[in-house]
Parts: sequence; C-alpha cells; structure tokens
Amino acid sequence: MKVNKISRRKFLKTAAGTAFGAVSFPYFIPSSALGKAGTVAPSNRITAGMVGWGMQGPGNTESFLSEKDCQVIAMCDLDEGPLAEGIHTINQRNGNQDCTAYHDFRNMFARKDIDVVMLAVPDHWHALLAVAAARAGKDIYGEKPLAHSYFEQQMICRAVKQYGRVWQTGSWQRSEGNFRFACELVRNGYIGDVKEVHVGLPSGHHDFSGRASETTFTEPPKELDYEFWLGPAPYAPYCPARVHMNWRWNLDYGGGQLLDWIGHHLDIAHWGLDLDSTGPVEIEAQGDFPTQGIYNSPTRYRVYTKYANGIKITIAGGHRDIRSGTKWFGDDGWVHVDRGFLDASNKKLLNENIKPSQINLFRSPGHTRNFLDCVKSRATTLTPVETAHRSAAPGHLAYISMYLGRKINFDPEKEQILNDPRASQLMAAAPMRSPWHL
Repeated sequence: MKVNKISRRKFLKTAAGTAFGAVSFPYFIPSSALGKAGTVAPSNRITAGMVGWGMQGPGNTESFLSEKDCQVIAMCDLDEGPLAEGIHTINQRNGNQDCTAYHDFRNMFARKDIDVVMLAVPDHWHALLAVAAARAGKDIYGEKPLAHSYFEQQMICRAVKQYGRVWQTGSWQRSEGNFRFACELVRNGYIGDVKEVHVGLPSGHHDFSGRASETTFTEPPKELDYEFWLGPAPYAPYCPARVHMNWRWNLDYGGGQLLDWIGHHLDIAHWGLDLDSTGPVEIEAQGDFPTQGIYNSPTRYRVYTKYANGIKITIAGGHRDIRSGTKWFGDDGWVHVDRGFLDASNKKLLNENIKPSQINLFRSPGHTRNFLDCVKSRATTLTPVETAHRSAAPGHLAYISMYLGRKINFDPEKEQILNDPRASQLMAAAPMRSPWHL
C-alpha cells in the first residue's frame, strides 16, 4: 500500500492554506502528517524568527534558544544597535553565524523555512504584524496586551482563526505554579462563592530606558528607522523619551500601566473564575492624566467592572487599598496571589492538595515549551488568542469610560457597547497613517 508522507514544515504551512492565500474550512489533515499521539515527530526542529529586541525580546528569545527542538534563524529590529546585539546573542548560542538580520518584518515573514515568529514590539504594531504573520502561515508567540484597540484585537482573533494558526500570548503567569494553584483553590470552591475580586497593577511612568527626561526634539539617530518605527501612529517629532521601552506611556503607541499589566493580573482573575471567553457587562473608570510632557497615559487609575454573574472586579493602580496581584473574595475567605507570593485568609489552604476528582488546571511545562508543543500537535495553547483578547478588553473599555467620563454598558457575547454610539465609535483606534492598514 502506498503511503503519502508530508514533512512537518509542509504540514504546518498547508494546515492554514497557502502562505499568503485564504483558507477554505473545514480543512482535513491527513493522519500521515501526524506523529505518535497526534503530534509531529519530535526529531524535526521548529524554526523561529524573532521580531523586536527591546525589553521583552531578549528574554523571550532566550526561552526559544533554550528549547532543543527549536532553532532561531532570523532576527528583525528597526534599530541597528539592538539588531546587532540580538544577532550576536543568537549566533553565540547557536554556535554559528547563520542567523539572518532583517530590517523589514515582511521580508522575514516571506521566508517559507520559518515556522514560528515571536513578536515583541510596541502595541501600535501588534495588529499589523500579527495579521501579517498569520496570513504568511506562521504560528505566533505574541506579547500582551493583544493589541492597541478593541477593534485591532478582534482583527487578530479573526486572522488567527481564518488561517488556522497556533497562538501563545506572553501572559506567562499561567505557567507558574503559584498562580495555577491559587486559581484551582478558587475554582474548587475553597473560599466559597466569589463575589468580588481586586486586581492591583503598577502605577506611574517607570523610566525603563533611562531617557524619560530627554524630551527635546532632535533628528533621529541614523541607526534607528524612526519613520518606520512610527508606522501607523500619527507623525510626531523624534526625541529619545518617545521610543525604546518608554513608548508605553504615550497612548499613540501603548496603553500605560493599565494595558501593560492587565494581560497578567486580570488574566489570572479570569482564569480563577472561568471567565476566559466573556467579559464585563458594566465598566466605569477614572484616571489621573499628566497635564504636560509627551507621556499622556494615566499615572493612577481605578476601574470598576461587573460581570453577568454578579461578580465585581476592581482594577486599580496607585491606590493603597488594592495591593499588587489578584485577590479573590468569597463567602468563606480570600486568596491572594502575586509574583513570588501566595496567601489566604485560611492558612491551611496553602498546603491543600487538589484531588484528581477536582478541577485541575493545566500544568504547564513552561510557557515557550507549551507553545512549541502546540505548534507540533496543533492543540490550543495555555493562553490562546481569544483569552488574550478577553483579558485585555476591559482595559480598552476602561479607557473609553475615562475619556467620556461615564459608565459603559457592554454585551460581551455580541462584543458591543450598548446605547452609546459615541462610545461604540471609540472601540476602533484612530485611522492608521498611510500606507499602513489592516
């Protein structure tokens, strides 16, 4: 009997149609394309391209380099300095000089020998790169928040689904044992019915690059393609404070501490409440905004949300009554989790053993490892694109509430703001600067 064989790379590409074409569903995958237990043979390596060597890029790249079945073969950045540093790091770890440098992500995505891409770029670039990567047949490890606006997040979700891609969000706290255990305690009713949750996020504008005070407008350095860096954002004159890590404090490029962190601690709140596929029905938010300078994201904020099941989640930064992390309040006590921290009103819960008959959440082998495993098996990752969308969505709605100064009523199933046309208009970001568009 003749057996038709298909390579792992060809399988990964054809699972979503042609590299730049549309896919017709349903798509049937031949069993010969799969290895034992429904996975592609582990002897075959996954090839990866990295986009962005800023704050998240180096750590994410190191995670990919640490996996024996993954080979990083390409690096892209718009600044020659970080690009050279990334190439040197990758080549040194690989023991060769084979990593290719790219200035334009489109040239990297056009390579048929790249299976997955890691995206660590400013928020205003998330949607353009993610949709392009999905269309090019790449599986994607993308940073949080999912995108720069509610609409852009929806576009990413549609593209990932349309092209059949595997997506992992950099909400890596789900791969940490203390966060998983806290969620298991809540899910299994150890603190009774949950009525309220506090989500504490950072406040202020942290000077990551050490150049926040350098706001004098100058010519951009030759090694940085500043025009490309601005991309779809409105034109603004160059100054060192505007780019490189501190971009997140300007709402043209990022979402301040609220959007920078909501994909971590609210993501955990949702996980503990089994709310990954929905959102709040009411959102009311206030923020303290700068009155001068180029940074315009709130330095302090408070967001009140209410869900259809009656649970109220308060998200806050810069308020002493809400500590960092996620804290669920139930009829029988509370559980509080943060990075390197876990506490409960009943200390005995900290030594509880979750039984096999109870709800056991997925025990991650590591966030990048989980992604690569799913690239092979085509299974859903621990933090898929729809989860990332729902984790960040309340932040986008909160900004609409702040801007309008009123409460937003929302239908999370239809994803529509109710009875407020002006608020509905704000779900889409400002038009992208030509020639960029989704």
